[in-house]
Amino acid sequence: ENFALEIVDNLRPVLEVENTEPARMAVHELFMEHVMSHAPGYPRLMKWTDVDIMPTPAGEGMAIQLIADTFKKNTIGVGLGGATTNVYSIVDSRFVRSVSANLGMSYSVSNVMKEAGLGDIMRWLPFSRDEEDIGRRLSNKMIRPTTIPQTLEELIIEHSVAREALRLGLGHHKSIATRLKGMKLGEGFERGTFFDQELAETYIDMLTLEVIAGTGGLLSHAPDRIQSMMILTDAWQPEGVTWMFQDSVFMMPHLGVLSTVYRDAAWNIFEKDCLVRLGTNIAPKGMISQGSEVMKVSWTAPDGSEFQETVRGGEIKRIKLPEGVEVDALVEPARGLDVGAEPGKSLEAKVIGGIGGVILDGRGRPIQLPDEAEARRTLLREWFAVLEMYPAEMIGKLY
Repeated sequence: ENFALEIVDNLRPVLEVENTEPARMAVHELFMEHVMSHAPGYPRLMKWTDVDIMPTPAGEGMAIQLIADTFKKNTIGVGLGGATTNVYSIVDSRFVRSVSANLGMSYSVSNVMKEAGLGDIMRWLPFSRDEEDIGRRLSNKMIRPTTIPQTLEELIIEHSVAREALRLGLGHHKSIATRLKGMKLGEGFERGTFFDQELAETYIDMLTLEVIAGTGGLLSHAPDRIQSMMILTDAWQPEGVTWMFQDSVFMMPHLGVLSTVYRDAAWNIFEKDCLVRLGTNIAPKGMISQGSEVMKVSWTAPDGSEFQETVRGGEIKRIKLPEGVEVDALVEPARGLDVGAEPGKSLEAKVIGGIGGVILDGRGRPIQLPDEAEARRTLLREWFAVLEMYPAEMIGKLY
């Protein structure tokens, strides 16, 4: 009688199936009842609404599920916050959420610096700075978490940290999004089969993920949308044809909660006032050779004009395609490269326009940056210029 007991469905109803969501929800309810209920003003807030109050990650997760349900596509999303990086995936209708509580852009920025290492953060900088300088800047950000970049140099450094926080957050998510392999025991099984069960590799495959959506202060408030699009691209390295979206004003958590009550109303607000269409990323999976042909991409625009572009190894191109425009594209990868229809095979796919347009990414997967520092910085400057990520007249003064 001195203990609370909650009965939930079996975590492992059969050998091949894990059913963790009921247990997760029970833990969530206990957290809301015994922890959140003691937060200042919480009892008063509960009187204002008859709908369950959700923490931000839960609301974001609902919003990502709303996107996946509306487009009927495998989707992965992220909430990049000051203290945490929350990653959500819906693959074949299976929803998984991970919260990396030690990876963030302000309060937890020192943990990103520790886990990624200054070397990995600085590899995304197109200018030369010593490690001590970067370390001091990031430590100041942790001490003064509400400060925002005041110069282009500070902005680029913060974007470099964001790439690594997202990369680490995805790695953590993949470690959770796994399934057990092995067959159900039956007649004729050999001794020891039961004990040979082990965790298979993650089922998160960027080639099968068709939508990426991002939210959080840094992404939502980036001075130019192409910056947030490329932060997500460089960090997660999407493969095949991937639609990319962004939360415009950090409304995802609120609309996620609203979707549990008025789904259609939530989506209408989401689509019109919140969800920014960044565009489409097209990138073959596989190792590439510098300068060799990687893929050809072609489509017929709504006005009847024909588009065709050849991408070579190491190149990245930004093709302007306005928001609201959709085209049926033909992607023809080089031999051995895969865009979602098996290596070397062409793929017909719908491509959406957006503020960032269509990114034709021939940098290979994984992206290979030169080991030599100056060669790497030169290459980054070329990519940034082609993508028009930062003002050319200002970024030139940083070298």
